[in-house]
Amino acid sequence: MADRIAEVTRNTLETQIRVKLNLDGNGTGCFDTGVPFLEHMMAQIARHGMIDLDIQAKGDLYIDAHHTVEDVGITLGQAIDKAVGDKKGIRRYGHAYVPLDEALSRVVIDFSGRPGLVYGVNFPRDRIGDFDVDLFSEFFRGFVNHAKVTLHIDCLKGVNAHHVAETIFKAFGRALRMALEQDERMQGILPSTKGSL
Repeated sequence: MADRIAEVTRNTLETQIRVKLNLDGNGTGCFDTGVPFLEHMMAQIARHGMIDLDIQAKGDLYIDAHHTVEDVGITLGQAIDKAVGDKKGIRRYGHAYVPLDEALSRVVIDFSGRPGLVYGVNFPRDRIGDFDVDLFSEFFRGFVNHAKVTLHIDCLKGVNAHHVAETIFKAFGRALRMALEQDERMQGILPSTKGSL
């Protein structure tokens, strides 16, 4: 099996982002984005997705965190798309339910080649510390458009906003891990009857 690693940079007038990852890692993460709660969520993706993930970002945080969070999602999507390659042999679909105390979320992903986001999350408050929870949907929208995946995210229960966020990102990491795993019975086979993804 070829190494599934990638490095992508994105430089705009608003942000400078670099993402390095190994899809077959051991879940280590290194983050410097200037947005601590985003880094906490990226650590959940790394650990629960068993992805080695290094994200360095400089953005116009003097305005707000919007561009940084969205562009990290975009660049992460590009890096995963690059690392996964032709998709032969992967499981393609992944799903996970993750609880944290009173909160419960479900994430389902399809490496379909068709970007799509269905985001069913109502946070119980607008901010977690200084972090605007509206930015999570921007992160995931940027991700799906550039990873070319269909992604369904649903928070089924939750009254603590921090718990809701953690269940979403932990479930996202675990769904990624499942979808990107190599299926021994599908070696060299594209998981589609169309012949392309």
